Amino acid sequence: MKSKEKIEALRHELREHNHNYYVLDNPTISDYEFDVKLKELHALEEKHPEFYDSTSPTLRVGGDITKNFKTIVHEHRMYSLANSYSKEDLLDWEKRIQRILGDAEVLFTCELKYDGASISLTYEEGRLVRAVTRGDGFQGDEVSTNIKTIRSVPLQLKGDYPSKFDIRGEIILPLDGFAKMNQERLAAGEDAYMNPRNTASGSLKLQDSALVAQRPLDCLLYGIVGADTGISSQFQMLEKAREWGFKVPTIAQLCKTTDEVMAFVEHWDVHRHDLPYETDGVVIKVNSLQHQEELGYTAKSPRWALAYKFKAEQVSTILNEITYQVGRTGAITPVANLEPVLFAGTMVKRASLHNADQIEKLDIREGDTVFVEKGGEIIPKIIGVDFSKRPSESQPTQYITHCPECGTKLLRTEGDAKHYCTDFYGCPTQITGRIQHFISRKAMDIEGLGGETVELLFKEGLIRNYADLYILTKEQVMPLERMAEKSAENLVNGVSESVNIPFERVLFALGIRFVGETVAKKLAKAYKNIDALIATSVEELIAVDEIGDRIAHSVVEFFQNERNLENVERLKGYGLQFQLSADKLLNQTEILKGKTFVVSGVFETISRNELKKMIEDNGGRVGSSISSKTAYLVAGDKMGPSKRTKAESLGVPIISEQDFLDMVD
Repeated sequence: MKSKEKIEALRHELREHNHNYYVLDNPTISDYEFDVKLKELHALEEKHPEFYDSTSPTLRVGGDITKNFKTIVHEHRMYSLANSYSKEDLLDWEKRIQRILGDAEVLFTCELKYDGASISLTYEEGRLVRAVTRGDGFQGDEVSTNIKTIRSVPLQLKGDYPSKFDIRGEIILPLDGFAKMNQERLAAGEDAYMNPRNTASGSLKLQDSALVAQRPLDCLLYGIVGADTGISSQFQMLEKAREWGFKVPTIAQLCKTTDEVMAFVEHWDVHRHDLPYETDGVVIKVNSLQHQEELGYTAKSPRWALAYKFKAEQVSTILNEITYQVGRTGAITPVANLEPVLFAGTMVKRASLHNADQIEKLDIREGDTVFVEKGGEIIPKIIGVDFSKRPSESQPTQYITHCPECGTKLLRTEGDAKHYCTDFYGCPTQITGRIQHFISRKAMDIEGLGGETVELLFKEGLIRNYADLYILTKEQVMPLERMAEKSAENLVNGVSESVNIPFERVLFALGIRFVGETVAKKLAKAYKNIDALIATSVEELIAVDEIGDRIAHSVVEFFQNERNLENVERLKGYGLQFQLSADKLLNQTEILKGKTFVVSGVFETISRNELKKMIEDNGGRVGSSISSKTAYLVAGDKMGPSKRTKAESLGVPIISEQDFLDMVD
């Protein structure tokens, strides 16, 4: 047999053995036999580098070093899931779905929620070309070299796969593998890892892929995104992914009713402890992909999916002290400092107390033995007090009246959950908090500048607000603690390069209360430049899609303040982007302004998402359900009859895809 043919035959055979062992859990040869064949292939590949293949099984052993993980923008955003904790939540969600879909029959696919590190794998022509972490949902870090060492991740697919698609899943560390890793660490005199999830996540960012290859990581897949996949339902998607070679647990179940969904949840709430990996809930998805498209997304989550979280675990420990943190907006958050306790694989020392109302409602006091819960929230919270263990000398908690940082008297207005320090421009913590927000990754993303450096620059009197960053010099920065010439140069260059950050992120960076990333994008799109936004009124702002009274008042108040206006003018002078870029303004009109469209069905010329984008680009609003305020229903093929009936009963005009395209032409 010729060398090339021998190499290809060995690769094919080893891929099959690898799939049988790591995906099907059904090995057909011994580990020794597998290793012998792998060594034979490796020797042949070294002898014939001209036959290199990026999907070869020999790449599983790692060895490549990644110094810097490249940031990649997701072609399809990775959304987070809305959480549910009761059957009532589930029924409310189902009602919202039916309001949008009408009387269409809705089936649900139930899957376990794997507790790992989210990953997006891109395949082209059946080959793994890229692996990217979730990051902030919009962009993540490329970790392809490390992912290739995970043997349950196929490097080459089999079957009738699409030419290009992304598949999402979780990188997990099975419990037995995690236990073995810790045994080895303890035997070597090293500290044990705290929990499988964090260890799996940290493994993805190791620079040496050979070290990643030594860890028993696994990859469980659950979702495919891409055009022309030939898939019509979530359940079919799982089946197809298995056929193509992915590891997809067979636990998923198709359910017709809420009662069936709850039976699945209740079963796995009990039996999850029998699984070889950690899970903290059930993900419930509308099965039909057409229905998923019709339901769409909120700013953060798909409307067609819900995470039903299992009942949270609880522990008890002693509350040693209550301290108070000041946020960048002046909000005061009380924090419980606890006697350290091991909880869900993590040593917990602090828990959130939210506000004064919670402390009073639960009668929480220093010295109490408290019950701590870690459920859907990352930060543990106190849910109650063991009054039988309360010390006899215990005194009720007196909530602070003045800011712990600057001494200003706290204010709490009607409707506010928290107390606030009103010294917005004098309180040191608020000042540095705003600057830290300004430089953060989702805002100005200034390289070479972190939170500790901000604190140091402020302490040394070099900055008093974020506009001061743009007049810093290398000579000013170099004398600071832990700052050498190169790092000072990187900091100044990072600030200088940030002037290219687009308008919507600059707007978010300003730190206007209640204006997050999504709201900043909507405001930038609606007003096009900062001057138009400064000149607007509360009434005009409320007319913008998804801008409510609270946000509108906050924006107007921000720009009525002379110090804020002065900072904006300074930033303009330093060259920051305060208007939408030319490419974003291109093809945008106001011809649909004030009109709300509902889009339903399958379209021929353009996709549903492209159609929705055209509506928004031309000043219109996309609604999720038909009401008397709907201007038009854009009807595609396979639209549900209930939508047509409702539109006709309300007198809403029903137009075709071509009618709409003619409207914006």
